[in-house]
Amino acid sequence: MRQWQTCGIHEQHLKAVSDGVIKHGQNLSREQGGVAHPIACTVQEDEILIGGVTGRTEFGRLFISYLWVDAAWRGRKLGTELLRRLEALALTRGCREALIETLDDGTADWYKRCGYRIVAHLPRYCGPWSRHTLLKTLNPESDV
Repeated sequence: MRQWQTCGIHEQHLKAVSDGVIKHGQNLSREQGGVAHPIACTVQEDEILIGGVTGRTEFGRLFISYLWVDAAWRGRKLGTELLRRLEALALTRGCREALIETLDDGTADWYKRCGYRIVAHLPRYCGPWSRHTLLKTLNPESDV
């Protein structure tokens, strides 16, 4: 018997839907020669995680998912160094570009200062926040 549910959906069902979409996307990517490989860099102080950046490499591009520095450690160039190290690692994997998205105008400006350029901008994407998609060409001859 078919049952429809529109509210109070179980967490396991939400996960099954997102996992299904991700698996389908991965299968489509593989059909086109793409194989995603996780990539990450973290920084610790006295064995305590204080920052990190994660993503994947695929099709010669670094896709950055998350970059975070603990609030107490911000303003010390740790984010810049994490980004630089991840880009350098991506270069060793043959990546020639890096892509990141953010909803924060200030963060988008920071990425621009790190060498990224806006390739897409959707004003008021989510309430007052705009969606910024930024791209950087990675140069193996430079210090990234």
